[in-house]
Amino acid sequence: MILRGGPAENYPLHEREHFVADPGSRFKLLRGNRYDHFEASGETVRQGGRELLVLDWSATTYVAE
Repeated sequence: MILRGGPAENYPLHEREHFVADPGSRFKLLRGNRYDHFEASGETVRQGGRELLVLDWSATTYVAE
């Protein structure tokens, strides 16, 4: 999977690719004190000889203290 949009645009390139066991579900990535949420877009991109599903940023939530 490759992350697109929202805060992911500021992630280093190597942090934008992730393995997701269930591509149909929402993906939640912990980044410090927040979670960035991504959802499948239905699009794919070819990168490094691989076909990757694109996940679009949908929301950010913060960890309760």
